[in-house]
Amino acid sequence: MEQIIALLRTTYPEAECALVHRNAWELLIATILSAQCTDKRVNIVTPALFKQFPTVEAFAAAPREELEEAIKTTGFFRNKAKNIQGAAHVMLEKFGGAVPKTMAELLELPGVARKTANVVLGVAFQIADGIVVDTHVSRLSQRLKLTRQKDPTKIERDLMEVVPQSDWIDIGHLLIHHGRALCTARKPACGECPLQELCPSATLYLDA
Repeated sequence: MEQIIALLRTTYPEAECALVHRNAWELLIATILSAQCTDKRVNIVTPALFKQFPTVEAFAAAPREELEEAIKTTGFFRNKAKNIQGAAHVMLEKFGGAVPKTMAELLELPGVARKTANVVLGVAFQIADGIVVDTHVSRLSQRLKLTRQKDPTKIERDLMEVVPQSDWIDIGHLLIHHGRALCTARKPACGECPLQELCPSATLYLDA
């Protein structure tokens, strides 16, 4: 596993969270918006969104229709608006308006599951409590035979057993970048992949 991580770090030395944000609250909102939506689209929407609603209090007090309209192009906007406002209310009522810094507390916020909580903890607070598992991480973990699971929570558990905790934050960024650049869903570029000799699935695609 150490060799895989080292090769990915060499290939993607600037791998980091692609969601543009200035603080933990903005990152939390951006991550909620990123569900079933590209980071690129979220980054187009959030500058105007954060200008329109600059504080947690502003999000909590926003007319739901205005919030829905502001995030409409990210998809599933009604549910996302409901969750964002719900998170704002819980933060104001239970956490003094601040984004909590523990997994258990983050999971109390509407719209927040382990993936979102891991993004916020790792990127905003540099707390390695788990590993971000999105579609890219899930796909690559299975191709690299790091897990046989399909459920994100079970995949995360398997990864946490083989990845050193000091690399839990970085491995998510690295696998996501690799999944976008080379190990794509439809046609992975195994011939160009730095992990080719370490990947049990490479021959399947090279021979296809």
